Parts: sequence; structure tokens; C-alpha cells
Amino acid sequence: MKVNVQSVNFNADVRLIDFLQNRLDKLETFYDKIISSDVYMKVENTSSKENKIVEIKLNVPKNNFIVKKQCKSFEEAVDSACNSLERRLIKSKEKLRLQV
Repeated sequence: MKVNVQSVNFNADVRLIDFLQNRLDKLETFYDKIISSDVYMKVENTSSKENKIVEIKLNVPKNNFIVKKQCKSFEEAVDSACNSLERRLIKSKEKLRLQV
């Protein structure tokens, strides 16, 4: 799967991008027709601790899934977003199976 990563207001570390790539690769076990994904990581300039935002847009045939999470760390936000995407992909696959 092709992953496009954009980091806003900071420079993304190589370890963070590797973590993101590994976590998104695991999504292919739930739905094998994923085309690509666009990931936007932002740091909001607020005084609260939960100022890291991760937005993932997953491109699959005939559909796009968009998930946005805000957490204390980027790893936590990526993990939470991927868990949401897993549930949505499984639900989408079930609907496709019922239509056939």
C-alpha cells in the first residue's frame, strides 16, 4: 500500500513514520483491496496535553474512509485511528459479502 505522510508544524521522526507504515500495513489483513492512504499529522498550538492530531484517509475501491484522532502522542493517535479503521473495514467487507 502506498502511504503519503504530511507533517504540519513539525518534522516527523523516522521511527514515527516506520511505526505508522507498520500499523497501516496491518490493515491489509482485514481488507486486501486498499489502494493508498494519506496521513496528516499536526501539532496544535494549545496549552492542553492532547495537542497531537492524526488524520488518516484510506482509499479503497468505491469508497474512502477518513478518521481523525487527537491524543497525547502521535503513536497513541495512530493506534486509535487504525483501530477505528479496522472496525470500519470489517463492517464494509461484511456489507460487500452480504450483497453478493
